Amino acid sequence: MSPERFARINQLLDQRQPDLTLVLENLQKQHNLSALVRSADAVGIHAVHAIWLDRRGRMSKGVAAGSQKWVKVHHHDSTEAAISAVKQQGMQVLVTNLSERAVDFRSIDYTRPTAILMGQERQGVTAEALALADHEIIIPMVGMVESLNVSVAAATVLYEAQRQRANAGMYQQPRLAEAERQRVLFEGGHPIFARICQRIGLAYPALDEAGQIVADEAWWQTIRAAGR
Repeated sequence: MSPERFARINQLLDQRQPDLTLVLENLQKQHNLSALVRSADAVGIHAVHAIWLDRRGRMSKGVAAGSQKWVKVHHHDSTEAAISAVKQQGMQVLVTNLSERAVDFRSIDYTRPTAILMGQERQGVTAEALALADHEIIIPMVGMVESLNVSVAAATVLYEAQRQRANAGMYQQPRLAEAERQRVLFEGGHPIFARICQRIGLAYPALDEAGQIVADEAWWQTIRAAGR
C-alpha cells in the first residue's frame, strides 16, 4: 500500500460516524440502492441496513459494489430484525412518512445515535416500521408533488445530520472501533491478500504504522500456497 493511499483511507476512517445509519426497507430499484449507499458514504456513514421482505425482488448484494467497498451493507429478512439491530446500538429510529404525526426533519437532534428508515419506492414504509419507529419525519414541500425520490429524500435528511454533527465537532475525533479500522485498512490497502484470506479463512495480519503487513513466515507460506 502506498503512503498516499494509506493516508487517504485513514482520513476517511477518521471521519466515519458509526452511530449514524440508513435502514432501507424492501427497495425495488437497483439504482436507488446504489445512490443511497453512495450518499451514506459521502456523509461518513460506515454501515447501512437493507431489509428484504420479498425475496423475489431481492437485489444482488453487489449492486453498489464500488460504494460497498467502504460502506458495509447488513442484510435482514424482516423489518423487526433490522430495527432491533439498530436499537441494540442505542439508536433512535426515524421513519420518513407523510402523516399528521410527522415533524419537520430539521427539528430532530441528529447528534444522537440515529437510524433513518426509508421505505419502498411505491408503497413507502410498512405499518410495522411505523409502529417500531421513535419518530416520523417529513421534508416540507411547497410544490404540486407530495414526495421526493427515495434517494433524494435520504440525501436531504443525511446532509442535515451531517451539518449538525459537523457543528458539534463529531467529525473531528476518530470514532470507529480500532478492529474495524484495521479491517478496512487491510481490505482497502491489500485487496488481493484480503481476498485470499477470506477464501481460505485466514485471519488478517497486523499492519504497521505505514500500512505495511506485519506477519510471520508461516502466514506468508500459507498465502503463497493458496495463491498458486
